[in-house]
Amino acid sequence: MTQSIGFTDIDFERTGKQVGFLNLPSSVHDDAWGVVRVPLAVIRNGTGPTVILQGGNHGDEYEGPIVLGELIRDLAPEHINGRLIIVPAINTPAVEAARRVSPLDGLNFNRTFPGDPLGSITQQLSAYVNDVLFPLADAFVDLHSGGSSLSIIPSAIVEPAEDAELAGRIRAAVRAFGAPMTVVISNFGDPRTSTASAVRAGLVTVGTEMAGTGTVSPEAVRICRDGVRNVLVHLGVLEDEVAPASGAAGDMLYAIAGPRSYVMATQAGVFEPYQDLGAAVSAGQPAGRIHFLTDPQRTPEELVHGADGIVYGRRHPGRVKPGNCCVVVASKCEDRS
Repeated sequence: MTQSIGFTDIDFERTGKQVGFLNLPSSVHDDAWGVVRVPLAVIRNGTGPTVILQGGNHGDEYEGPIVLGELIRDLAPEHINGRLIIVPAINTPAVEAARRVSPLDGLNFNRTFPGDPLGSITQQLSAYVNDVLFPLADAFVDLHSGGSSLSIIPSAIVEPAEDAELAGRIRAAVRAFGAPMTVVISNFGDPRTSTASAVRAGLVTVGTEMAGTGTVSPEAVRICRDGVRNVLVHLGVLEDEVAPASGAAGDMLYAIAGPRSYVMATQAGVFEPYQDLGAAVSAGQPAGRIHFLTDPQRTPEELVHGADGIVYGRRHPGRVKPGNCCVVVASKCEDRS
């Protein structure tokens, strides 16, 4: 197997706190022997488990990077038992551009796993996480938000796992996060995501979706901050008290029940939603309509829900084109944990 050409001066085996960079060689027009620098920190003490904490998977999702930056600054090695590998802005080019995808190669980091150690920068990044970091770890926490195109109820995410024992440990860790909702999301069964790859590597995997709209939600930052510490307590890395769960819905398990849970735009125009986040909806119920602002005589195109549940996510920009996700419905499901 080809080895990653990324390099770092951080020693993953050293006790204490180290803050530095992963460097990926980048030879471009204006910098023949440059590197793309990705912030990386390791905090190690004792013999407990290794947990990878990742933020900035998409560059327009901010709560995770904020919380992980706080953790790097504030957490002293003597307060943990184990090893934290913290990558607060893994997709650094996208974070700096405030974009979902990398401006360097146009790729969505979260659809490039297991990556290519000799591919483009984004593919090299996913390969480094998959081939170098995952083998070091016992657990993986991937902090997402809705980004610029979605507003989402703050929630902790279960990545499906075929192994029943691992699936149980994943659900327990996700529950420990203490978010207002717990949602099973398979991303249409796409195996190229970081959480799907972490599960294949046998890691206890926790995902999140923290608000969105390309802004920072103070409440979502609080939920994320408490949730990360709760998971670390659950895994035995921290001994702090667990923060209480956020919201009454924390005990209910939901799932995105496949393609019928997504309301997609069928025409280009401006989408008017009919329901707020958290509203109960039924299959066949109108979800909203698309207006044609420069053709006022044209009747708006009405869209309907394909599943029973609650409005979990909603498109943030009003302008849509065919195939844009307008609404996401989360349905109650049986908890087999």
